[in-house]
Amino acid sequence: MSENKKYNVEVRLWIEESDGPFLGIGKIWLLENIRKTGSITNAAKEMKMAYRQAWQLVEEMNQRAESPLVEKLLGGKGGGGARLTEAGEKAISVFYEIEKRIKDFAIKETQNLKF
Repeated sequence: MSENKKYNVEVRLWIEESDGPFLGIGKIWLLENIRKTGSITNAAKEMKMAYRQAWQLVEEMNQRAESPLVEKLLGGKGGGGARLTEAGEKAISVFYEIEKRIKDFAIKETQNLKF
């Protein structure tokens, strides 16, 4: 029974704040879609998510962050919209940096797995 089995260490990252979950990959994707589309409505559509849910997630992130991640733009000739703040851009890059370091560690540990 000496089959060579292959194992992988899988990890999923989320960042908690004292009031609960702050950032995970779903919220990061939402932020990226807001950046891409310039709108919470269009970002929600891209993700096949209800606008209300997207709006609530944005409000939650903005409240739990030290400064807002998404800034809502008032309507006008071209209509309203939303854009990421500097803090929102930083949240995306920091999240991916941490995720990469954790996944690199998991890959390294996988190489030594034998049961």
